[in-house]
Amino acid sequence: MTNKPSQFNRRHFIKGTSAALLFSTVPSYGFSFFKDETPKKVALIGCGWYGTSDLLRLIQIANVEVTSLCDVDSNFLNKVAILVSERQKNGIKPKLYSDYRKMLAKEKLDIVLIGTPDHWHALMCIEAIKSGAHVYVQKPISVDVIEGEAMVAAARKYNKVVQVGTQRKSTPHLIEAKKQIMDKGLLGKVGHVDICCYYHMRANGNPAVRPVPEFLDYEMWTGPAPMRPYNGIPHRGWWRTFREYGNGIVGDMCVHMLDTVRWMLDLGWPKRISSEGGIYVQKEGKSNISDTQTAVFEYDDLNCVWQHRTWGNAPDPEYPWAFFIYGEKGVFKGDVMKAEFVPSDGSETIRFDVLWEKEKYPEDVTEKDIELHTAPATRRHMINFLEAIENNTRPIADIEEGHISTASCILANLSMDLKRPLVYDPESRTVLNDPEATRLLQRDYRNDWEHPHPNNI
Repeated sequence: MTNKPSQFNRRHFIKGTSAALLFSTVPSYGFSFFKDETPKKVALIGCGWYGTSDLLRLIQIANVEVTSLCDVDSNFLNKVAILVSERQKNGIKPKLYSDYRKMLAKEKLDIVLIGTPDHWHALMCIEAIKSGAHVYVQKPISVDVIEGEAMVAAARKYNKVVQVGTQRKSTPHLIEAKKQIMDKGLLGKVGHVDICCYYHMRANGNPAVRPVPEFLDYEMWTGPAPMRPYNGIPHRGWWRTFREYGNGIVGDMCVHMLDTVRWMLDLGWPKRISSEGGIYVQKEGKSNISDTQTAVFEYDDLNCVWQHRTWGNAPDPEYPWAFFIYGEKGVFKGDVMKAEFVPSDGSETIRFDVLWEKEKYPEDVTEKDIELHTAPATRRHMINFLEAIENNTRPIADIEEGHISTASCILANLSMDLKRPLVYDPESRTVLNDPEATRLLQRDYRNDWEHPHPNNI
């Protein structure tokens, strides 16, 4: 392989008297990966918003051929098939499937991307690994802890690279901020972390039950999860408001910031997890995820405290979804758009800004529903994934790291439900001295779907 970008080129400059440290990266990706090889064969399972966005970022930076797409919504399938044929080099429409099992059995795939709702991640990831593919799976990786343990076990047993879509680790301004602030010790001893989300993102409607449209296989969409009455298209926002399919705001948003802080501070499993919360304000709709919740992830010499509210105002309007790392020499704040170090001695704040790549990738600008500020991070996350495949190494968001972050959030929800702190032991895969909580680490699957287990994959 030629011209592989082993690391990013960086330049820094101070802007005006504000001492804003900005970061610009101008890499030359082209088709650096697999350029002189037969294109890697790729499939996407889950052709909705973020799955499609992930796939389009991969097409931009690697010589791949998207041979197949899978979704239970035929409208999604047909729309994304046209889009892929327009974007990929050979101009061919991928084959279309509604059942991922048939696709994995029939297609010989090098890479599988999974962008389905959370309740499907574990089964699809494990089957893709067993079929011989490397996997890029969105976060959170699972809806219960044992699913995650099984995913880690499958990746190790079959020696496949699994990258989790926690792309803050590949966000240019956060990479540079970590290098310049955390790695150089500017904070001094760190003693506390706050992470939060105050977005009003909790769907809270009360739609009536209605017939399932012909273009949607709702039975297959539900799969191993509990079957809820159909009351509208579940895609994107609606499914996230039910714990049958995901882990609420904690699983959706805390997982990103907790994972980022763990990377910044080199933290592993929390020693103990506790959480309180519930539906305190938004009681009128069908949603059963919390609208208010606090969780404490305890480590040696520091606590990482999560807070979300889907109502009211953010305490700091500049950082509504963010992390705050407090050290003896200042505070380090960060989110998807920026980061800053505010020294406690009154010296000038050091700032880092988001990187845009609109000129290099003009197709981003017209792409429907794209998060322009995250596109550079996703491309770098894909590059890291491909480097790991080529070198047979673990990626920056390896499945085990994704499991720790995901499971910690699941345990926070269990703590809230049980109204007591939990101590998880990953060696025994139990909650210490708590048989009831241990039983809840694995939830029941519907119908004939078989729950994966790390001892039987």
